[in-house]
Amino acid sequence: MFTGIITDIGEVRQVIKQGDLRARIGTRYDTSGIDLGASIACDGVCLTVIETGPDWFDVEISAETVSKTNVSHNTWEAGRKINLERALKVGDELGGHIVSGHVDGVAELIRLEDEGDSTRATFRVPEALARFIAPKGSVALNGTSLTVNDVDGVEFGVNMIPHTKAVTTWGLAREGDRINLEIDTLARYVARLQEWQS
Repeated sequence: MFTGIITDIGEVRQVIKQGDLRARIGTRYDTSGIDLGASIACDGVCLTVIETGPDWFDVEISAETVSKTNVSHNTWEAGRKINLERALKVGDELGGHIVSGHVDGVAELIRLEDEGDSTRATFRVPEALARFIAPKGSVALNGTSLTVNDVDGVEFGVNMIPHTKAVTTWGLAREGDRINLEIDTLARYVARLQEWQS
């Protein structure tokens, strides 16, 4: 489990196709403290560490994960910056919201507008996921816990403060970017309960 509070900006160093994809991620984390088998959210995707080096770790990315995330759009290539978060430990502060690292689909960043020092970002989501997104609810976008400001059909907006843009990859975002979207776990279960009751 994760919180959506990004703790490092990593860099994709290489991606190799060998059955599944294998990616090497450069990091500022102390990799001597990362166990093999540990989970790290990489742009919101929960991935398992299979090897480490002095300033990097390797992960494997299954075909299922590729099909549900922006990895399928060939966006993971050498030099790409990605948001990183290590898994929660018992006693850690829960500063964002509960995030599983199981991406539900890919949203498109369709508009960026400055509002004072903040930036309003508008996203378009697949229709099947739009019903799970509510004003003042939470979403994880490329692993970042964000609050939804407004919803209009299959589009929704969030505001990003300067701090968020500085400590995540959101300062590099561009219109047209494909973004990993994880809907709020609570919204998923509420919708499921409503299906059973109807």
